[in-house]
Amino acid sequence: MNLRKSRSAGASSPLNGVGKQDAESRRKRKMAEITQALNTTPVDVAALRRMAISEGGLMNDEIRRQVWPRLLNVSVEKIPEQLEPVDRDNNKDFNQVLLDVQRSLRRFPPGMPDEQREGLQEELTDIILRVLVKNPQLHYYQGYHDIVVTFLLVLGERLATALVEKLSTHHLRDFMDPTMDNTKHILNYLMPIIERVNPEVYDYMQQAEVGTIFALSWLITWFGHVLSDFRHVVRLYDFFLACHPLMPIYFAAVIVLHREDEVLDCECDMAMMHHLLSRIPEDLPYETLISRAGDLFVQFPPSELARERNQMTAVSTFKDFELASTQQRPDTVLRQRRKEQQQRTLEAQQGTVAVVQPTARRFMRLAVMGLTVALGAAALAVVNSALEWAPKLDLLFP
Repeated sequence: MNLRKSRSAGASSPLNGVGKQDAESRRKRKMAEITQALNTTPVDVAALRRMAISEGGLMNDEIRRQVWPRLLNVSVEKIPEQLEPVDRDNNKDFNQVLLDVQRSLRRFPPGMPDEQREGLQEELTDIILRVLVKNPQLHYYQGYHDIVVTFLLVLGERLATALVEKLSTHHLRDFMDPTMDNTKHILNYLMPIIERVNPEVYDYMQQAEVGTIFALSWLITWFGHVLSDFRHVVRLYDFFLACHPLMPIYFAAVIVLHREDEVLDCECDMAMMHHLLSRIPEDLPYETLISRAGDLFVQFPPSELARERNQMTAVSTFKDFELASTQQRPDTVLRQRRKEQQQRTLEAQQGTVAVVQPTARRFMRLAVMGLTVALGAAALAVVNSALEWAPKLDLLFP
């Protein structure tokens, strides 16, 4: 109890002002690095990926409008000024898209005037139909609109159309098959990752026969459907756009692992476990989980998981990084992130010891999730992996 009081008092102490100054200084430094990367000829995409992964992501939508196209290798200069008209009357997907868009009220900022929201919903419908008509090999799925609306709100209709089309023919390609077979295959990566990190949680979930369907909406909407705070959604999109297309499944795994105590305390029943896992807490430590997801990607790359499961999906064919890349020296931003991460972990450990007697598995989780010796290098390896496949997207998926 005293510990909680002292923490509250610390919030208004003079030291807090110093912390704010440091945060603002880091923000300005990062802004300058992003600007420099954008102004380099050619654009330094590697630096932009590092900025998108590092703590805080791309910070604001103005930066995202400049950086997201670069991360997807979309040439803004080649996007037509006038978008193609949409023939809604003769479109087989129109009715389903319209129903989903009409149910998307919660995805728009609270307090937005009805007229403005309705206009955006019209644009949202047109973007989806435009992409589907242009790419008849793609099949609409419920939840696709949750991804598209994020791009619309950040980029506007014209730019969002181009980026959503690129995303749909690459990162989201497996979800847009006629069947859900490849989507199920990608979901099947979840449990092997959990098993490698925490066999106890894996065994308990297997005993409960909960499966992986609880994570379906996470995966196919890039968490856009299940997170209520738009800031968290776009932060994750920064991360996913800068990384390998399978990164969302690694992030799903770290959410489950982060909730170890809740999972093991839950009744070993399929319905109860599904109910628990399908509801994502509002107070997740997103930056910690992003670091952990990148670290797990380094330890258990998609190619290794795909070989073991004898599965081959569109996203799993992207070439993984070479392990030697983990030995490269991380840049200043990532080294600073590692230092800050370790400091937060130390504070969390001290808080845990002071409040309750920690269990053995809590110590194990803190050790695994917080004291990762190669955190900065792991993040850099994720960037290197993204850079290896990103320039070859058009070759892999003509």
